[in-house]
Amino acid sequence: MSENDPSREAAATAALERIEPGMTIGLGSGRAVWRTMELARERWPEGPSVRAAFASDRTAELGRQLGFAAIELNGERVLDVAIDGADEVDGDLGLVKGGGAALLREKLVVYAAERFVVVAEARKRVERLGQSFPLPVEVVRFGWPGTRRRVLDLVPEAELRTVDGVPLVTDEGHHLLDCKLPAEGDLHELAAAIKATVGVVEHGLFLGVADEVLLGRPDGTVEELRRGS
Repeated sequence: MSENDPSREAAATAALERIEPGMTIGLGSGRAVWRTMELARERWPEGPSVRAAFASDRTAELGRQLGFAAIELNGERVLDVAIDGADEVDGDLGLVKGGGAALLREKLVVYAAERFVVVAEARKRVERLGQSFPLPVEVVRFGWPGTRRRVLDLVPEAELRTVDGVPLVTDEGHHLLDCKLPAEGDLHELAAAIKATVGVVEHGLFLGVADEVLLGRPDGTVEELRRGS
């Protein structure tokens, strides 16, 4: 499934070292996460000896193919670790996520885990979030143009995501607005304001939740960022 990307391979290999037999884990989406899953199958040929909650239908399908034991989030189960990708990472381990249209489930999986490890390529690191990737905002389909108008009170641009000219529908049945983040201002305050907007379900700002970020470099090395370091 994965292309032969040295940066991705390095990050995925490092993420695999955070998985131990018997763990209950959460798996997000994206090529680096999927490569981590493939490496887990290579390490445990009879099927990875872990149980996993999947944050997207595509990840769940790959998990079934690779022999992962699927679990549901029942409100009581705490995951040992969540492993997910990111579209952007800043120096404070803040993230923009949602390029794969699974940000809502991904955030639910992250908040069900004791630790959150991000696996990504070094090129995803930015000085300020929004520098190279729009912020996805998941919105209810009913009355979405009105929701977009309200979101535009907070951000400079907000465009409905489409695929082949048709509005994208997420795994949970919503639309996505891809928004330009302002170049200045407090992103924590903006995140709270977007979340409080009528019609918004969730947004792709993941602030203050990542414990560790593994950034693979083209030379095969990995930059490890940890919260508080």
